[in-house]
Amino acid sequence: MSTFWSEFLNIAANHPFPPMPGDLWSPLDLGSNEFIFPNVPAAPGMPCAGEDRSIYRRGARRWRKLYRVNGHIFQAKRFNRRAFCAFCQDRIWGLGRQGFKCIQCKLLVHKKCHKLVQKPCSNEHVDPVEIKDDANGESTLGRASSVRSRAEPEPALAEPPPAPRADELEPGSQRQYSLDDFELIRVIGRGSYAKVLMVELKRTKRVYAMKVIKKALVTDDEDIDWVQTEKHVFETASNHPFLVGLHSCFQTPSRLFFVIEFVRGGDLMFHMQRQRRLPEEHARFYAAEISLALHFLHDRGVIYRDLKLDNVLLDHEGHIKLTDYGMCKEGVRPGDTTSTFCGTPNYIAPEILRGEEYGFSVDWWALGVLTYEMLAGRSPFDITHAHDNPDQNTEDYLFQVILEKTIRIPRSLSVKAASVLKGFLNKNPVERLGCGENGFMDIVSHPFFRSIEWEMLEQKQVVPPFKPRLEGERDLANFPPEFTDEPVHLTPDNDTVIADIDQSEFEGFEYVNPLLMSLEDCV
Repeated sequence: MSTFWSEFLNIAANHPFPPMPGDLWSPLDLGSNEFIFPNVPAAPGMPCAGEDRSIYRRGARRWRKLYRVNGHIFQAKRFNRRAFCAFCQDRIWGLGRQGFKCIQCKLLVHKKCHKLVQKPCSNEHVDPVEIKDDANGESTLGRASSVRSRAEPEPALAEPPPAPRADELEPGSQRQYSLDDFELIRVIGRGSYAKVLMVELKRTKRVYAMKVIKKALVTDDEDIDWVQTEKHVFETASNHPFLVGLHSCFQTPSRLFFVIEFVRGGDLMFHMQRQRRLPEEHARFYAAEISLALHFLHDRGVIYRDLKLDNVLLDHEGHIKLTDYGMCKEGVRPGDTTSTFCGTPNYIAPEILRGEEYGFSVDWWALGVLTYEMLAGRSPFDITHAHDNPDQNTEDYLFQVILEKTIRIPRSLSVKAASVLKGFLNKNPVERLGCGENGFMDIVSHPFFRSIEWEMLEQKQVVPPFKPRLEGERDLANFPPEFTDEPVHLTPDNDTVIADIDQSEFEGFEYVNPLLMSLEDCV
């Protein structure tokens, strides 16, 4: 059983009493009349006795795919050095994860060749084909003939040269940042492998958010690819009003740092926990701005794949900004598909659960789930009395519900709202709203969005229906206290851990957004 459900059941067991009027609502209520915490908060927005809000926020995950052939267990890998296929002897070319590698014997093959491998896996490490230099310095193809036990240590790699420091750059070259350039102010978020801080750039006194990732947690080839993808999407997102953009990237021997826009209005999860459900006008406004953000990403070949209440932020005016691009898939052209099983369980589209190839359709499904939560005040997949049956408190059961359950639209919603929810939550991606021949234009022309002036909306000329209460640019009243109450510090580096990190994997991570830099130079 997952950690989330274990915590959930422990809390439910400690609060067996029926709900009282005024109970704090959360989007994870099991039914329209059932509440997790059966007592009244001291004041609106305050936690109930015994409440731990961290259980509401469920992180997205990738389920790794393995391919079993003739005893080998192949996994898609990225090779940062020249590698050659053990079957056809040709070089493994390409971007991203170019080939397959057996996780037991380390055999390298093309994706197209992995099913043709005849030699069974020996569970022993076999040196891959490598490049050797001859006496004239020219590269020649050679194969190491020795077989090394997995227990034997790997040969040491040459240590890459350290990245240049800011004070070592040539005059006039692009400015680089380091941790010394920022003052760490407060913790504002935490994920499965990252911490988010509010920071101030000392030179300009501008406030930013800083996402900090420990390299030791992303040394797997696939994890490194995801970090690079997140960086690329952050760069792309810097040009859109409803996407969180990037200021700069830098690294230390132990950590990676993304300096991004600070969006201080809090996320929709935080506000939904206080309002139960949103008026239809509010939900329409947020859904329309999210649609524009998703359409922008899709036009640039990016599937977002992690739309949820936690990742929809409100700025100081009340406009939305999507954040967290760690689940994104890049380089998707019209008609292209992918098959990675990933996402936050409650928002995963049926085609992903069925193991089918999918495209941009999964983002429109997630928007349907999120819009349902805004309008109805609960998930479309809530299971009544699920806490009475442990068999229903599993991800497998949730996935079964997503695949098979008929989604019931609350009668309190308007006909137009019910229609748009049915359109987004169509289990057939071909018939889903936003996935037809007209694509995004089907969403624009839907009766639910008829009152939206799309051009004015994209230019942020439509007044948001709700403006967060803020007393200044450093006001953190809209951030969960379980984050903001944490001490602001980074744990000291462990030399032993750093020694095990291949620093060459992170070469070229540094980046400075030229647009933001020009604005700062005007200060």
